[in-house]
Amino acid sequence: MQSLSDLLIESQIFANREVLSPHYTPHTLLYRENEINSIERAIAPALKGERGRNLFIYGRTGTGKTSCVKYVIEEVKNLTNIKARISYVNCRIYNSRYRVLNKIISDHLSTYAKRGYGAVDLYEKITNWVEEDNKILVVVLDEIDLIKDLDDLVYTLTRINSDIKAGGVTIIGVSNKVSFKDELDPRSLSSLYETELVFSPYYATELYAILKDRVNQGFKKDVVDDEVIHYVAAIAAKEGGDARFSLKVLTKAGELAEERKLTKVTKPIAEEAVKIIGNEVVYEIITTLPEHQKIVLYAIALLTKSGGTYKKLTDGNDTYLFSGEVYNRYCSLSESTKREPKSERWYRKYLSELEMQGLIVSFESGKGIRGHTKLIKLLYPADKIKAVIEKELFGVDQKDKEQA
Repeated sequence: MQSLSDLLIESQIFANREVLSPHYTPHTLLYRENEINSIERAIAPALKGERGRNLFIYGRTGTGKTSCVKYVIEEVKNLTNIKARISYVNCRIYNSRYRVLNKIISDHLSTYAKRGYGAVDLYEKITNWVEEDNKILVVVLDEIDLIKDLDDLVYTLTRINSDIKAGGVTIIGVSNKVSFKDELDPRSLSSLYETELVFSPYYATELYAILKDRVNQGFKKDVVDDEVIHYVAAIAAKEGGDARFSLKVLTKAGELAEERKLTKVTKPIAEEAVKIIGNEVVYEIITTLPEHQKIVLYAIALLTKSGGTYKKLTDGNDTYLFSGEVYNRYCSLSESTKREPKSERWYRKYLSELEMQGLIVSFESGKGIRGHTKLIKLLYPADKIKAVIEKELFGVDQKDKEQA
C-alpha cells in the first residue's frame, strides 16, 4: 500500500494524466474530420443569426461524439460578432426540464439563477432574452436520453420558436441510443425538424494511432511500448471501437505499475487492467439503462442462472435462451413489480439496444430447432449482472443479502 509521502513523489510512469482522461479534448481529433465538419455545418446558420435544423448525434460510447461537439464549441468561443449563444448541458447531471432550463439561465442570465423560479418563469426569461436582440440559443444536450421528462423539455424548447418573432432556439442532442426518439410523444417529435449524424466505431488501427498520440503526451518516455498499445487497441476494437475504454485501460495499467513501483507498463499488467475496467464499464452501462431495459436484462440474467421456464440450450460452456421465454419472464417481472409490460415490438427494440451496448448477443436459430426463433446469450457473468440490477431497481445490495 502506498503512503501519502509516496503519492507526493513525482511519478515515474505518468507525464500528464490529464491527456489520458476521457474528458480531455485534444487539439486534433484524429479520424473525426468529417464529423466535425458536419457539426460545423449544422451550427453555421445559428452563428449568422438564422434558425437552423436541430441536430441529433448518435453512436456507441467512446466514438468521440462529446469530444467533437466540445471541439466545435471551443471553435465558436474564438469567433467574434456572432449571433449565437451556446449552453452545453450534461444531462447525466441536469436530467429534467427544470434543471436544463435553470442551467441555461445560469449560463446566460446568472442574476436570475437559483432564485426559486418555476419552469414557466424560466421559460419566459429565456424567451425574452432570446428575442431582445434576435439571438440564436444553441442548446447542446449531451446524453439527452437521460432526461426524465424529455417530452416536456423538447416541447418547451421548440415552442420558443413559435412564441417569438425574432431569434430562435436550436437543439443539438447527443445520445448512445439510436432509438431513444421512439419514446417521444408524436407532438414533440413532429416539432423537431432534425438532421442526424451517426458516429461509427473506431477500427483497431485508428485506436492505435489515437492511443499512440495520448501515450506520447501522457506517459514518461519508454514506459509504454508498441506491443501494449497494439494490444489495448485490439481489445477496445472488440469492445465496439470504444476509445474511452482504451484510455481507461491505459490509465489503470499505469496506476497498477506505479503502485508496484515498476518502471514500465507490461502486457500482463495491461491484461489485468482490461479485466478491471471491463467490469467497471459494463456496470456503468447498466446503471444508465432505461428501467424496462434493465428488467429485460434482469430476466436474461435470471434465466441464464437457473435455466429457462421451458427450454434451455447449452453447448457445454455457454447458455442460449429463447427470445420468447425471455419476454415471458420480462412480463412476469414487470407485473410482479407493479410495472406495465411493454409490447413485443418494444421488447425487440430493447434487445437491439442491449446488443448495441455489448451486454448480450442474439442470432436467429438454425436447422435442428423447431420453428424460427431468436437465441440470446448473456456476455457477462449472470451473478454480477443480477446483483447490479437488484441494487438499481430494488435497492437490494448483495452484501446486505448475505448478512440477512
